[in-house]
Amino acid sequence: MDNSAAATVVRLLEQMKADRSRHEPVWRSCYEHTHPMRSHGFENSILDAQEADKKQADLIDTTGTEAAELLASNIVSGMTPASSVWFEMDTGAAASDSGAEDPAKRWLSNAARLLWTNIHASNFDAESLDAIQDAVDAGWFVLYVEEAQGGGFKFECWPLSECFIASSVPGGRVDIVYRQFELSAMQAVEKYGADNLSEKTAKLAQDKPHDKVLFVHAIEPREVSVVGARMAKNLPVSSRIIEVGQKRLVKESGYHEMPAIVPRWTRIPGSPYGLGQAFKALPAMRQINAICRMELAALDLSIAGMWIAEDDGVLNPRTVKVGPRRIIVANSVDSMKPLVSGSDFNVTFSKIEQIQAQIRKIMMADQLQPQDGPAMTATEIHVRVGLIRQLLGPIYGRLQAEYLQPLIERCFGLMYRAGVLGQAPESLQGRGFTVRYIGPLARAQKLEDVTAIERLYTTAGAMVQASQDVSLLDNIDHDTALREIAADLGTPAKIIRAIEDRDALREDRAQAQQEAQQQQQVAAMAQSAGDAAIKRAAAA
Repeated sequence: MDNSAAATVVRLLEQMKADRSRHEPVWRSCYEHTHPMRSHGFENSILDAQEADKKQADLIDTTGTEAAELLASNIVSGMTPASSVWFEMDTGAAASDSGAEDPAKRWLSNAARLLWTNIHASNFDAESLDAIQDAVDAGWFVLYVEEAQGGGFKFECWPLSECFIASSVPGGRVDIVYRQFELSAMQAVEKYGADNLSEKTAKLAQDKPHDKVLFVHAIEPREVSVVGARMAKNLPVSSRIIEVGQKRLVKESGYHEMPAIVPRWTRIPGSPYGLGQAFKALPAMRQINAICRMELAALDLSIAGMWIAEDDGVLNPRTVKVGPRRIIVANSVDSMKPLVSGSDFNVTFSKIEQIQAQIRKIMMADQLQPQDGPAMTATEIHVRVGLIRQLLGPIYGRLQAEYLQPLIERCFGLMYRAGVLGQAPESLQGRGFTVRYIGPLARAQKLEDVTAIERLYTTAGAMVQASQDVSLLDNIDHDTALREIAADLGTPAKIIRAIEDRDALREDRAQAQQEAQQQQQVAAMAQSAGDAAIKRAAAA
């Protein structure tokens, strides 16, 4: 195998480590004030259960943890809910239902439904929550997507401490991911084969099979690729497994799409890495933990007390211990006296509540958490939804571009090549398709249009009532307005009639009304003729 490529990858890995090391203390601090266990690997040794317990105990105030979990759960439930379809695919044609029966649209609609079903039938929901939690805490995550054995998808949220990222285009989407990981020598032989490993590792598997060997998985765009390639080595995205210690290329393969999805919460200027919402609350979280430590110290003084003692030859202050059922021998009762600590808990209580509220506000927990009290009115709900939309809108826009879009592209490619989606219709050949997001957060983004339409009708109704001129409503295309509201509210498409069916229904109704009018006219004419005949008979 070409070990010169392996040496190049190892050299780039060391450079990427140096570039990332500047940001690691910040990420570690954010994790330590939210989820200490997830900071493993950013230190010299990986946390074991005992070390993790100690770090968790050092986290005296858990306001940051609770707020971060609430924000992450709201993003997951609002962006990729497992209970409802959150995206659709269509040809991107002009907004019209005239082609509702177009085979391309029908095939894309069925493909979107199958894609959503298979995504949530896998381990996506478990891994996506961990991924978004990393985004909130550290500002980025790496979600690896591949085909599972036996079919379906397999998602892996890679530990951030193992991942190093870059972009082939300055300021562009992350498309270079290096993951450094360890395997035991025995696992390496089972996974890659002894012939592909170095002699040192192959011998280690025999002598010390549980000793660790360091590898790096390098995923990056291939400089030269073949369109429609069948061999993995010619695919657009290269994949190389390198044995770091011996700089040996162990395995080379490729992907049709980027398998490692790397969104950023807020991108650090001049760097491919990001910072999360926890970074903004970090000063407040540090401050509240420091105050809580002082409060605990003051509490200890208030419970145990503080004493002053005189060495009078009988009482030895260096050895005396104060406690229940103890007799202290002294020359005088004045040899030992309690001291007033001077601590004021009222100050700490008010300050802690103030900082906790500040953390919740920064982490958006004050608006995202369920509201207690009586049921909200429609106006209150609208204001609350609008506020949540303003808070999460920019974040959702970035995650939509860097997370959802590459996720759907990767999953669609895997399913299509596996033959699960069937053959695309000829009308779709050479045509692109678009993805429309219809999850709760996406619908919240569109509620402004719904509100504008509702306000228009309210204003138009007031003008008609004032002027008594119904023709003013002719300025509004009522059919388009209703369909736009239905689309923005996420109304199931199956309950909205196609334009052809609607027009046919109206024609049938108009024809029935015309026939009824004709029958009424015939009946009226017959009635008139009968009345005239009766009058003539009476006159004769």
